Amino acid sequence: MNRRKFIQVGGSLMFGAAFVGVMGRSLWKMLTNPGDLFYDAKEVKRAKDALERAQFVSPYRRTFGFMAPDEISAFELMDSQIVVATPNNIYKYDLAGNLVANFSVRSDVRDIAVYDNKLYLLFPSRIEVYDKDDVMSQEWEACNDDADYCSMTVCKGGVFVTDANAKNICQYYLDGTLARFIKSPNGFIVPSYSFGITNMSDYVYCSNPGRHLVEQYTTDGEYVASFGKAGVGAGEFSGCCNPVQITTTEAGELLTSEKGIPRISCYGSDGTFRSVLLDDKALGGGHVAYDIRVLGDKLIVTGGKKVSVFQYDERRSAQTLCGSCEVDCPMKVISIG
Repeated sequence: MNRRKFIQVGGSLMFGAAFVGVMGRSLWKMLTNPGDLFYDAKEVKRAKDALERAQFVSPYRRTFGFMAPDEISAFELMDSQIVVATPNNIYKYDLAGNLVANFSVRSDVRDIAVYDNKLYLLFPSRIEVYDKDDVMSQEWEACNDDADYCSMTVCKGGVFVTDANAKNICQYYLDGTLARFIKSPNGFIVPSYSFGITNMSDYVYCSNPGRHLVEQYTTDGEYVASFGKAGVGAGEFSGCCNPVQITTTEAGELLTSEKGIPRISCYGSDGTFRSVLLDDKALGGGHVAYDIRVLGDKLIVTGGKKVSVFQYDERRSAQTLCGSCEVDCPMKVISIG
């Protein structure tokens, strides 16, 4: 497990545990079952019991998957290719899982973004930009010495980066010039690397994980609105800090990915809850959040070393909230099987 993933499940508390004398069974529990220690055990049990009672059915079924050479720290879609970051390497796969290209990088990548046929790589304290031939065309260092960059999104308004240490959003123009720091009027609370960010229709959306919110900003850094509440039920965010990841759909919806009890949920851009799309069993279990992107009627999901492709299934969906949703969504192309 890399540093970012470890801290996502509470690894930052490990260091403090040494000072308070956490030994023996407690220390082993940290390493083998972090959910017991970093999430309220009763809350987790209530959530799992509720899911079992509801007999959750996913509107998607897993149709294909492949393994990367090492643990995946980030991924993105580019020209119908799946771009995957592992320690010190970038791999490009076609949609059948065949390796198309790869190149090495100097350190672990925190996040990947694609804009204007360019590949943006986020590191803890710098950003690198590559052209379509995988040649680096730009590079700039973080705007402060204590930066601990977490997630990134890029649009015509610039490069927006969440900083887990400064607890703000750092906005750069596309040429790498610093534009501004964006602070939340609610106050960003970032206990771990759960500080996701994305963009859609000239707006930027980011998680405020400690407050269990998704916040919306203009590309000029103006706060617009937020949605979310703490809880274990569908449409709520559980644990100490959720959601972790955010992405968008072509229909203008937002998808969130949670840790603790991993799941992928769909919301309208105004925060209206639509449905849970994938639960922890469909995703593969564990406690760490899965990363997700949308490609037509498919969901591309990564976790550990695995890349999984999920396809919308009309028969399954008929039993779910997704099937009764009236949004004209390209994710709901009818599939046979």
